[in-house]
This record gives sequence, structure tokens and C-alpha cells, in this order.
Amino acid sequence: MRRLIALVSVFFLSACVVTPVPTGPAPGTAPSSPPPVSATRASAAFTSVVERVGPVAVQVCRERTRNTNCNFRIVVDDRPGLPPNAFQTLDRQGRPVIGFTVALINDARNADELAFVLGHEAAHHIRGHIPQSQQRAVEGALLGTVVGALIGLEGAALETAQRAGGTINSRRFSKEFELQADALGTIIAARAGYDPVRGAQFFARIPDPGDRFLGTHPPNADRIATVKRTAAGL
Repeated sequence: MRRLIALVSVFFLSACVVTPVPTGPAPGTAPSSPPPVSATRASAAFTSVVERVGPVAVQVCRERTRNTNCNFRIVVDDRPGLPPNAFQTLDRQGRPVIGFTVALINDARNADELAFVLGHEAAHHIRGHIPQSQQRAVEGALLGTVVGALIGLEGAALETAQRAGGTINSRRFSKEFELQADALGTIIAARAGYDPVRGAQFFARIPDPGDRFLGTHPPNADRIATVKRTAAGL
């Protein structure tokens, strides 16, 4: 039992890591794709986006949640060599943190893309995806323990079954969480005065994860369709 408790704690911690934005040039990218802006302009655009989208994210959070910390902290991870990425997590006090790497800020083609990504990451917190992922991981770990014990696993083999159960069960819902965040992120970006459909066009530049079994992100076409459908209903 002590070993199971330790493993469950690992799943809780691992469920609180980043929600990555897939990156890299997509095969067959159209030559007409807008080029990246200068680092100076990208930085200025990011600052403006934070000033406009941040308060809207707080407002939407307060409208849609109860007893939730809506005091978003938006940070830039400027460690050298990091790929384009954005994430949402919680600090030790439970305050929601949204992070951008410098590479993602510089890779954005316009302010609408930055606004959509910021809205998307805020939406993960508003929809409660971290605690939900934690719960799914714990449930999967417990199921892996039961199944492993029934087939006679012990020691390291049983721990592996626990970890596999936690990972599989949490990943079952990751695609759904991404689409939920895309929809609510569309609303947040639009309320801040940005064009989320234009912002979601960065999906056309990145590799398509496809519809892989237990993949962490849905197909890009599904994400773009979700944004267009949500925007059309506003």
C-alpha cells in the first residue's frame, strides 16, 4: 500500500506539467504563409496581448467558476534553446501560471495567434483540466494495481502496471481537454478584441498529430473546425 501511495503521488505531480503547443514547420506549408515578425515587434505584440487578454481571462474565470483562483500569472521562460511552447500549470500556492517560451513568442505571425494561445492556456485552468487529469491518473493507477495483482505481478512489474494505468487513463481525455480549451480560448480571445480564427491558423504551420490512439493532441483540422464553429456562434 505504501508503494501504491508513492506512485499515486507521482501521477499527481506529473499531471501538473505543461500543456504543449505542437511546433515546427508543417510539411507542404504554403509559400504565402506570413513570415515571422522581428523579435522587437514580437515582444511588443506579446506585451499588448497580455494587457488585453489577461483581464478578460480573469473575468471569464470568475464568471464560470466558484472558489477558483483566477489570479493568472503570465511568465516568459527565457532559458536558451527551448522550443516554441506554451503551458498552463499551478504554483505551490495554487495560483494559475501561464508560460510562453521566447521561441513561441518570436514564431507568432501576428497578435491574434498570441491571443488565441493565451486564451487557450487560460481555458485549461478555467475548465479544471489539471485536477481532472490528476483524478484520471489516480483512477488508472488504482485499476492497474488491481489488474496487476490479479495476474500475479509483484515489485517492479506491479509498479509498471500502476504507471501504465495512470498514463493511459489520463491520456484518454487529453484530446477532449484540448478541444474544450480551444473553444473557450476562442471566446476569451474574441472578447479581448482579437480574431481567434486568424489566430488558430498557426495550426496550419505545425505538424499534424493525426488521430493517434492515446495521442495527447487532436488532429489540427478538428481544432481549426472547433475554433471556427465557436467563433461563428458568438
